Amino acid sequence: MTALEIHSTKNFMKHLLSGDTFDIFLLEEAVISTANTYTIDGHINLDFYPPEERSPEAFPYEFRPWAELKGLCFDLIKGKYTPLFFKFVLHLMPLNTSRLTQDADNADKLKALILNIRYDGNKILLTTGTSYRTFVPGREIDMNWDHFLCTYLEEKGIGYEKL
Repeated sequence: MTALEIHSTKNFMKHLLSGDTFDIFLLEEAVISTANTYTIDGHINLDFYPPEERSPEAFPYEFRPWAELKGLCFDLIKGKYTPLFFKFVLHLMPLNTSRLTQDADNADKLKALILNIRYDGNKILLTTGTSYRTFVPGREIDMNWDHFLCTYLEEKGIGYEKL
């Protein structure tokens, strides 16, 4: 796990809500506190859809892709005043996860690579996490994930400081 403090809130928010930088993620949860507090559960409710539309091809993931919900989040955040708080819990899409774990000994035990994004009214803090299906003794996947995220942010021009 690593913690990163973002240098430029404005630049980061442009990447998060307007660009495609974070479209490689799925949204597990969003909490946005402005004049009201909004909570979005990113789990897909398959029961909402008719049985003939519930195929694994139509819904390959447990969570909704960030690309499909970022517009809603943007609408909740934009306005005259800065949000009081927000938190996003994102999961790296499985396609990208497999690229980071193909050489790791415990790749089959990995459940998710998680990115927590938290704004407290002053600064944005990113923290990484790794969720496993069972106990894993090594830290290779965790270190690959931390390295990937730092490299990815740098490539996208998002400045940060490791905490």
